[in-house]
Amino acid sequence: MPDSLPLFPLRAVLLPGANLPLHIFEPRYRQLTVDLVTGALPDRRFGVIALRPSVDHEVTDIGQLRAVGCSAELRQAKRLPDGRFDIVTTGERRFRLLELDATSAPYLMGTVEWVPDTEQPTLAADSVSLLAESARSAHRRYCTAAWQREDWSEPAADIETVQLAHALAADCLLSLDDRQRLLEETRPLHRLRLVGKLLNREAGIISALRAVPAPPSEFSAPICLN
Repeated sequence: MPDSLPLFPLRAVLLPGANLPLHIFEPRYRQLTVDLVTGALPDRRFGVIALRPSVDHEVTDIGQLRAVGCSAELRQAKRLPDGRFDIVTTGERRFRLLELDATSAPYLMGTVEWVPDTEQPTLAADSVSLLAESARSAHRRYCTAAWQREDWSEPAADIETVQLAHALAADCLLSLDDRQRLLEETRPLHRLRLVGKLLNREAGIISALRAVPAPPSEFSAPICLN
C-alpha cells in the first residue's frame, strides 16, 4: 500500500545503511526537524531524494526529483541557539515517489511505495563468495588509492550479501548518477557486480591522475545541503 513520507530533496543520494549528517537552517526543514524530534511525525523518519538538474530553486513538481529515494531515520539532533539544527541520519529503505504534495504541509510530502529487492536466481555459495570478494577487492583498491590507511575500514566480514554493495559504496566519492544507479538496482548480485565495476573504474582514474579526494574524516561534520 502507498505510504506518506515527508521529503527532503538534496543534491545527493542516500544509500541504505549509510550515515548522512546535515546542517538544517532553512525554516521549512527546521520545522521538519522539530516535528521529527517531538513525535508529530512518526518513527523519526523522512525521505531523502535527489534533485534532477534544474534552474528552479523551489520544488513544485515531481519531475524535478529522481524517481527513487531512501528513507532516513533521525539518529541525533542538536538544536543550536539560533534555531538551526545539526542532525545525523541513517539510510533505511528505498522508496519510489508516486505523488508530490507541495502545499498541505510546511515541507514537501510524498506518496511513496517501498521498493524491496527482487528475488535472485539461486547461485552456488562458492559463486556468491567469489562475487563478494571481487567487490571487496575493488573497494580495497579504491580506498588504497584514495585514502590514508587510517582513514578507512572494510565492512564487517559477516555483513549480509544484500547489504554489502551499499556498505562498500557508503564512504566512496562516487558521482550522484553512480550512487543513484546503485540505489535503484534491486538485484543484490547485480548490485555487487556494479559496485565492483564502479570502484575499479574510480581507483584507476585516481591512480592515473595522481589526485585524491579529501579523506572521509573531512566529511564527518554536518554539511549544509538545504
